[in-house]
Amino acid sequence: MSTALTPSQVPLPPATGAWQEGDPPGRRLWYDLPAPLALEAGGELAGVRLAFETWGRLAPDASNAVLVLHALTGDSHVAGPSEPGHPTPGWWDGLVGPGLALDTDHWYVVAPNVLGGCQGSTGPASLSPDGRRWGGAFPFLTQRDQVAAEAQVADALGIDRWALVVGGSMGGMRALEWAVSRPGRTGALLLLATAAAASAEQIAWAAIQLHAIRSDPHWQGGDYHATDHGPATGLAQARRLAHVTYRSEQELHVRFGRTPQSTEDPWRGGRYQVESYLDHHADKLVRRFDAGSYVVLSEAMNSHDIGRGRGGVRSALRRVTAPTLVAAVGSDRLYPPSQQRELASGIPTADALRLIESPYGHDGFLIEVEQVASLVGELVPHPRTHQEKT
Repeated sequence: MSTALTPSQVPLPPATGAWQEGDPPGRRLWYDLPAPLALEAGGELAGVRLAFETWGRLAPDASNAVLVLHALTGDSHVAGPSEPGHPTPGWWDGLVGPGLALDTDHWYVVAPNVLGGCQGSTGPASLSPDGRRWGGAFPFLTQRDQVAAEAQVADALGIDRWALVVGGSMGGMRALEWAVSRPGRTGALLLLATAAAASAEQIAWAAIQLHAIRSDPHWQGGDYHATDHGPATGLAQARRLAHVTYRSEQELHVRFGRTPQSTEDPWRGGRYQVESYLDHHADKLVRRFDAGSYVVLSEAMNSHDIGRGRGGVRSALRRVTAPTLVAAVGSDRLYPPSQQRELASGIPTADALRLIESPYGHDGFLIEVEQVASLVGELVPHPRTHQEKT
């Protein structure tokens, strides 16, 4: 018999995996918005703080700034090792750094933790102005609110215009919002595995995940942060479901097939390898993320519609003036290439749709770093390559 712990025997995680005041700051910097942030849905959010990380040095004329925007469960730690304050290594570690596509000897790279997130920026796990955790009282956010907060960080850094804005999935939604709402501040645009508007199927997948979290008895309407146990079971289930949509059927078949996990017998209560794989990713997430942030950010993604109040998607996309590349992952079943084709055909400054070849599904935009680096190089050539050509 296997001596490995079953999921029910693994020690319970803390109520939240959010970064908390008193935790090691790591590489984070912070900016406090000087006034409450007006929200698209009405009302305002007071006491907003955004965490962000930077790499490189800002040029005197601020012409070398690049904005990198993370996906749903990402954070500001784009590059660098796992260290105190950063439980995981950089999620695009092969893209940002000396000599890489975003060469930090030349580019000044900025990566904020999204508003509503849980790794240093104001979110449900943060203290509200009254000194209590926001919890279930945290307001509904949209991508436009998040970009409005990021624009204030750019202002504080003295960045009037980004040389490049890049993002995938949820980060791509915000990158697109930057280019549509602030075209004069977006010098070039790279959109990866994202959409002009959340589809009915994407909303449906998210709704099931949100139901899993809210059905957890420890959810308590979102006010669990001061308790011993948060809705870890619900968040873990949401992650299992989401992770299946992030990967392709081909990869799961080739990698796992129907193989049992170690000596476990699926006919006698044991698991298949693919089940163990999902359990592993679920456990990792509940120890580094916050269920309230997962809810807030998922709802913001569901609200994403670049054409809302702008005469529709086609009209909104015509506002983009930045040279643009749109890339799809061929095996992506969550954000299928048809959505990126709509972006590439609707943005007047976009080149032909590019395809990232990958067996990994939606996560291909994170895994296929060399292909992403090549796309970055088309929009903002590596300074050494540019010098050689001139």
